[in-house]
Amino acid sequence: MRISLLLITLFFSTSLCAQTSADSVQQVISDFFLGMKTADTARMRAALSPSVHFEGTQPRPDSEPTLVQESVSNFFASVARSAAGMLDERIRFEVVKVDGPLAIVWTPYEFYYNGRYSHCGVNSFQLVRLNGKWMIQYLIDTRRKNCK
Repeated sequence: MRISLLLITLFFSTSLCAQTSADSVQQVISDFFLGMKTADTARMRAALSPSVHFEGTQPRPDSEPTLVQESVSNFFASVARSAAGMLDERIRFEVVKVDGPLAIVWTPYEFYYNGRYSHCGVNSFQLVRLNGKWMIQYLIDTRRKNCK
């Protein structure tokens, strides 16, 4: 009986720990997009590692998409020029995997500019835990007009 109780306690405490890690990872990403929606670049920067990389696929008519490395500073400048509510990326968390200090997250999204649908796609995040804090290390996304 004591062994069963010990195993049950160990199982639930392990589950809670893993759940807490996934929730923490999701919160960092949610904070990043809330910062974008409210034009709060300080909030966005707090979610990023010092050596973060942004990349994206750019669709091209009648051709394969190209991979483009995006300038983080240009991205922040664009957000800073925007009014609160102008940039609204609505994400869904589909996959969150955590192993120690590394996490991956897959978020399909729809992007709205000034309240109007612009495009959709998927974000793929790599996060690292540095000094006790989850931070986005790498973000790559797809972009297209129709995601159905």
